[in-house]
Amino acid sequence: MNNIFAIFNLHILHMQLSVLHYEIIIVSLWLIFCVMLTQLSSDEQYMLLALHEAELAAAEGEVPVGCVVVCNNRVVGRGHNLTETLQDVTAHAEIQAITAAAETLGAKYLVDCCMYVTVEPCVMCAGAIGWSQIRRLVYGASDEKRGYKSYAPRALHPKCEVVEGVLEDKCRELMKTFFSQHR
Repeated sequence: MNNIFAIFNLHILHMQLSVLHYEIIIVSLWLIFCVMLTQLSSDEQYMLLALHEAELAAAEGEVPVGCVVVCNNRVVGRGHNLTETLQDVTAHAEIQAITAAAETLGAKYLVDCCMYVTVEPCVMCAGAIGWSQIRRLVYGASDEKRGYKSYAPRALHPKCEVVEGVLEDKCRELMKTFFSQHR
């Protein structure tokens, strides 16, 4: 009987060490992530949040486009494609994020905001970005087939600054992977 208790106590001791080791590993990974994050530009940091939204879309079977709207260094809106889920062709990531940001800020004009989106917005979304008066648009991958630049390059607000190609490879790879698995 004593042998059984001894084995049980060793097992508990091993489990406690395992939990301790697990906690150490988690803290170490968090510190590494924080160091890596500080080495990224703020545009890259916010684009990582948009990429997370895109991954959520992919997990739901949606085209993996993600978006965040930032105002004064604070995320005020986020979204990802929901066109299949809602059976609504207008439920693009940018529209979801603009709606959330407007609700958060209590204003329809997002003049002091910057939008981060993983893929170049389509014409519809560029129009919404223009009407919401977002002053800065940052996107990852260009969209030669459906992007606003090909069809309506003046759709954005005249004062909107555009930054292209932030984490472009990651954004493009997510799209390629999704379409290779779904089509």
